[in-house]
Amino acid sequence: MKIRNTRTAGFTLVEIMIVVAIIGLLAAIAIPNFVRARTTSQMNACINNLRQIDGAIQQWALENKKEPDAAVTEADVTPYLKNQVVCPSGGTTFADSYAVTTVAAAPTCLKVPATHVLPQ
Repeated sequence: MKIRNTRTAGFTLVEIMIVVAIIGLLAAIAIPNFVRARTTSQMNACINNLRQIDGAIQQWALENKKEPDAAVTEADVTPYLKNQVVCPSGGTTFADSYAVTTVAAAPTCLKVPATHVLPQ
């Protein structure tokens, strides 16, 4: 008499559901952290860009003997910047990313002006 063992190797539905639930739980924990890290890195990059722009404005003003209330334009500052400076939160050009007004005023971010602020 032969005993047949018809059981084949594989995973049951319950085992697969447990694995999917664990992966979903890990994703629910990890995704918000990735979004927060991306937002923080974009903010830090934008603040560093603002520092570079402010340094370029100060250098332009010093070389051209401008007063603190002298108006500054993008064309004045661009030669003093090494690369094209745009906001990492969605800027495509300098003009739609940053605003410069006078030598004494700090440059501002046009994309996220609430958090992308040059510290005093």
